[in-house]
Amino acid sequence: MKVFVVAEIGSNWEGDVKKAKKIIHECKNAGTNAVKFQMWRANDLYSQKHPQWNMIRKSELTFKKAEKIKKYADSIGIEFFCSPFYPEGVDYLESLGVKKYKIASRTCLLTDKNSLETLEKVARTQKPVIISMGMGGNKKQIMKIFSKSKKTFCYCISEYPAPFEKINWKKAIKYDGFSDHSLGIDAPFLFALLKKQTRAKQISIEKHVKLKNSKGPDASTSITTELLKELISNIRSIERLRFNK
Repeated sequence: MKVFVVAEIGSNWEGDVKKAKKIIHECKNAGTNAVKFQMWRANDLYSQKHPQWNMIRKSELTFKKAEKIKKYADSIGIEFFCSPFYPEGVDYLESLGVKKYKIASRTCLLTDKNSLETLEKVARTQKPVIISMGMGGNKKQIMKIFSKSKKTFCYCISEYPAPFEKINWKKAIKYDGFSDHSLGIDAPFLFALLKKQTRAKQISIEKHVKLKNSKGPDASTSITTELLKELISNIRSIERLRFNK
């Protein structure tokens, strides 16, 4: 079994390219396969009355910043990709040559501005997609939109943090991906171990990751890169396990 580990940066780079590079560097050293950012426009998704509006606005991934971050990730040999939230973002990510896309839970609801157009534009690239539907949505419709794409659906509980005891493991192991919002690293480790026993060939695990001093909206439910390194070391050990037939 191969595990594709994704470090979800979210807003933990705080709109600072230097911080983005630092966290990418630490994720690379931890053994991460890819770093994922979110490409949205603050005014499309959030009210200016949001208590963390200033940080949200600051953390908006502009095209110029995305180009710098992607170039740095390429230079150290770690994959960069995004969850796009508007169609023009997909066009720009295509110009950067991303290999895949993440589809966020809220986008699958098709209630945000431009959600359907964004999904259809991603689908036209026919590139692999990692899809979380923790908030709900019509899976048949999502499957139809991405009929020509390689799809990895993720088990996801869209609570921040997600209580460990709410995870339905019988349901979770039916998925080939796990987008984890619980505290610590126990849940993704257990998912990898359970999937290993099912003889799965390839799975994806996504975890929110931060620097020690991160202050963004995602920081309280993210793990440090030190914990990420421990998680990946444990996951690689699981990959090497051999079960008797």
